[in-house]
Order: sequence, then C-alpha cells, then structure tokens
Amino acid sequence: MSRYRPPRTAGTPLITPEGEARLRAELHELWHVRRPQVTQAVSEAAALGDRSENAEYIYGKKMLREIDSRVRFLTKRLENLKVVDARPADPNKVYFGAWVTLEDDDGAESRYRIVGPDELDLKQGLISIDSPLARALVGKALDAEVRVHTPGGEQAFYITAIEYPQVSAG
Repeated sequence: MSRYRPPRTAGTPLITPEGEARLRAELHELWHVRRPQVTQAVSEAAALGDRSENAEYIYGKKMLREIDSRVRFLTKRLENLKVVDARPADPNKVYFGAWVTLEDDDGAESRYRIVGPDELDLKQGLISIDSPLARALVGKALDAEVRVHTPGGEQAFYITAIEYPQVSAG
C-alpha cells in the first residue's frame, strides 16, 4: 500500500476581508519575524561544528522547510483569493459572509457565519461555504426550512435570522 494521497482541493476561492487580513498577517509574521529568528538559530548551531549530530541545526533546518512551505502556500493562495466585501443584492437571503441563526426541532439555536475554507473556525461559529450546512443554506430566505444530512442522520433547521456585517468604508 502506497503512502500517496491525492492533493487536497483548494476549495472555493472566496474570503472575507477579515480572513484576508489574518492570512496576510500570518504571512508577514512568518516571513519577517519567525524566519529570520530560525535562520539566526540555524547559523549559530552550524557554527558549533559537526552538523550530523547537532539537534539544534537539524531541528532548525526542519523548521525553515516548514516555514518556507507555509509561506509558499500563503503566497499562492492569496494571489488566487477573491475578497468578498460587498453586501449581496438581496440581504434577505443567505449568501457568502452572512451570519445565520438557526433553530433545530428541539428549539436549540445556533449561529454561524458562512466564510471561505481558509477561515473555518467552529469555535467562533465560522463555517466553510463548502460545508454541507452552508451549501444547504445558500439562497434560502428567512423562516425557510433547511434539511442537512449529518453523520447522525438528516436534520432539519429553521432560519430565524440573517445578518450581514457592516462593510467598512475604506
């Protein structure tokens, strides 16, 4: 059995302005702060002599490879992303960037924002536009019933609120 894994699909190339700012901040941090620190540590470790048994040197080189890999990924990804900063023509329906409040059959409420796959964070209520729940919600209006296939079976939700964040004039 081989270890080959097909490359992961990049997902929908949409992102919110906040998500783009986070990715750019991460890229800046990696390139202008972390990489110079690790490079300095590697050069100091290399000055100690024998590199074949020098753990600091080996670990530092591994860290540089990981940083460079992430920098390459972020650079390519940011080139291909489309920042969605405009509100939709019909704010009464669910589209990218919307905060959606859902109620299930038991009356429990949950609130999610539909964002790009690079911004996914369930603890903050951010779900990817590529997720089954988001795909079921897009285009639906207030009070609509939405059915989603979950690992526990089909689940019904009702849309109780749709909000779009204010777009900063800048």
